[in-house]
Amino acid sequence: MSEITKVRAVIGTDRYKTVIQIDNHILIGDEPTESGGTDLGPDPYEFILAGLATCTAATLRMYADRKGWDLEQITVELSLQIDKKGAAQTTNILQELHFIGDLDEIQKAALLNIAEKCPVHKMLTNPIAITTKQI
Repeated sequence: MSEITKVRAVIGTDRYKTVIQIDNHILIGDEPTESGGTDLGPDPYEFILAGLATCTAATLRMYADRKGWDLEQITVELSLQIDKKGAAQTTNILQELHFIGDLDEIQKAALLNIAEKCPVHKMLTNPIAITTKQI
């Protein structure tokens, strides 16, 4: 295992408000009001999408910078759809990219290809093993 990231999430009695600590960063997660939360922060699915969007944008920025391309801005928009059928479910993520800069069609196609190379994209599209234990 080459990289270890640790995240700690603590929830008390304040409904679904969860305090998340990642290194020296503190985030608040919650559930939307229609799920009984108070919407004080993103829900778990939004955090996953935010991680993918951040990784994709950074990967594209690194690639364009290395190539010396005129890419002023990258916008990554993600949406999630979960189709449940009994115990099974299918998850679909739509990732839409918008580029501002002087890019030709070949450069844009290369960026679309590179977007799928970001580490979080690779993690989400490959088998994941989750081990749960009490500490």
